[in-house]
Amino acid sequence: MIKINLRKEWLTNMTIPEKEQRKANRLIREKSPYLLQHAHNPVDWYPWGDEAFEKAKQEYRPIFLSIGYSTCHWCHVMERESFEDEEVAAILNRDFVAIKVDREERPDIDQIYMTVCQGMTGHGGWPLTIVMTPDKKPFFAATYLPKNQRHGLAGLMQVLPRLADLWKNERAAVLESGEQVSRWLAGINEVSEGELTMEYADQAYHRFKQLFDPQFGGFGSAPKFPSPHNLYFLLRYYYYTGQAEALSMAEKTLDSMYRGGIYDHIGFGFARYSTDRRWLVPHFEKMLYDNALLTIAYLEAYQITGRLEYARIAQEVLTYVLRDMTSPEGGFYSAEDADSEGVEGKFYVWTAEEVKAVLGNEQGTEFCALFDITEPGNFEGKSIPNLIHTSLSEEERARREEEREKLWAYRNQRIHPHKDDKILTAWNGLMIAALAVAYRVLGAPEYREAAERAVQFILTKLRRSDGRLLARYREGEADFLAYSADYSYLVWALTEFYEATYQPHYLKLALELARDQIKYFWDETAGGLFFYGNDGEQLLTRPKEAYDGAMPSDNSVALLNFLRLARLTGDMKWEQKAQAIMALFADSVASGPTAYSFFLSAALFSLQKSREVVIVGHADDEQSQEMLDYLGQTFLPDTVVLCREIADNELDGLAPFTEAMTIQDGKATAYVCEGFACQAPVNSVEALRLVMQNGGH
Repeated sequence: MIKINLRKEWLTNMTIPEKEQRKANRLIREKSPYLLQHAHNPVDWYPWGDEAFEKAKQEYRPIFLSIGYSTCHWCHVMERESFEDEEVAAILNRDFVAIKVDREERPDIDQIYMTVCQGMTGHGGWPLTIVMTPDKKPFFAATYLPKNQRHGLAGLMQVLPRLADLWKNERAAVLESGEQVSRWLAGINEVSEGELTMEYADQAYHRFKQLFDPQFGGFGSAPKFPSPHNLYFLLRYYYYTGQAEALSMAEKTLDSMYRGGIYDHIGFGFARYSTDRRWLVPHFEKMLYDNALLTIAYLEAYQITGRLEYARIAQEVLTYVLRDMTSPEGGFYSAEDADSEGVEGKFYVWTAEEVKAVLGNEQGTEFCALFDITEPGNFEGKSIPNLIHTSLSEEERARREEEREKLWAYRNQRIHPHKDDKILTAWNGLMIAALAVAYRVLGAPEYREAAERAVQFILTKLRRSDGRLLARYREGEADFLAYSADYSYLVWALTEFYEATYQPHYLKLALELARDQIKYFWDETAGGLFFYGNDGEQLLTRPKEAYDGAMPSDNSVALLNFLRLARLTGDMKWEQKAQAIMALFADSVASGPTAYSFFLSAALFSLQKSREVVIVGHADDEQSQEMLDYLGQTFLPDTVVLCREIADNELDGLAPFTEAMTIQDGKATAYVCEGFACQAPVNSVEALRLVMQNGGH
């Protein structure tokens, strides 16, 4: 990494000229909302592509790479301060080739250079700032940089001239730095195989206990992220081991997140994260993936505890998604911004006067008291509605629903935050999975219908005629070869949807896409899935990821998918792939188990006994439906369920082991197998419940 010594004489007090009407740069031809936000900057931006790299090579200029996304608050700040600034633009245009990348369209590029930034600086985030050679080898990395140096942060007006000078006068050292970083990057992708054991899950649980905040829930200190896959792990650890504290930590976290300001109590849905320990002040942007993953967490907690508020919260989140984040064609949009009218959180905050004006003085005063809306406010002179200090029963919450609706209607007249309306295959997969779980647990037909529309959208808009998935759709255009995560999340969704509807074509499609995932991403030498496909652009390195960050990794989800497909079909080749993934990443998991919580949740499925249940009956058979409802509404993370319709033999070709299973005594029949041993078939939901409860969990 190049070290930059900032000197005071580089500081400048030059005034910024008044912004003039400018013609668009090359980004105007792009579909990404993030790139289009920068299309009228004075910076001569290029999208990532051959044109930019050819220019850099021909003119032998370094590349200034800026990566972000359209709902990123600090990306907006850096644009306003620097990329709209003529002085900064003049330096960039003179000495660099400037490239803009939307991390949500090109997570492969982002993953590689974010790893570089974390390695160089010890931290990461967006906007991501990289300076690299024309052959894409980085030698400088940072996140947000102001125009001028302040608060200990280097400024672009100081950094850029120094980097340009180094490139001109000390190029050999710069090139060697790029080579060193590239060698380091290649080396960190080398992993050694090991054996994954239950001990790693135990270690993760004990580490979560150490990190747990008993007063406000969550893990560690501020900022606090929802990280739903941490809660998935704790719920499963409780299920398999009976450790009540695992459930208690998950419940406390779910309760606290809902009660805090990170939850939108007026319009529903969760914000990206909390800036404080209490979950009060969110970073106000809302991401589709957070809301999908959190929906599943609340539904699973509802299955375990029977607490109706968890079901309600899940329903409210889905109300938000179906109302505000669903395209007319059925796909789901990506995100909503934190900012409106250039102010973070402005759309979401209230004054007591506003509330009273909408609800009347008496009701408004009561509502303000319940939801912590005060004269001084709790956020920059205004108030974020929350229930942190209020105990509100479900009955009282229901009585306040009409008031909430009035406030929502009033708020809806405000200027809305920017909505990123691109449709991503990966994030849609997560939302389809959430809808499938919601339909299975709650039975509401609108969830099934929304999931079916979204699946059809992906199949018609984001799948080529040769079957290859694409990653992004916007304004009639699909682009970018899908990444491994797109396949992992969509196979997860289709598997969940099969177990919610028992329509064999969803299982068939899950198998097709899982085979394609192996075809394009599997490492035949060492095992595991590469981040991007063998038919895609070959970048500086081809990483594999198992770390579960904001979302579960592609290898973690594929591990669970392959294990479930093995049990659903009886085809042990899927088991072999799963075992290869567990062996490949075992040592990585051992180094920090809490960072691999979804991976460990999937591994528990393999490390503990698993069950296969096959219900055999006729269509519309009431007894079959009772048994399926019981299985769907019960938290059974160790169990896969198939339904064999006597009049339809499509399942026989997908799961041949079910072919010999027939109706017994003229009634719908349940076959339960556990730990590779099958129990005697049963003919009633009561008998099935008894068999399941005696199974050891």
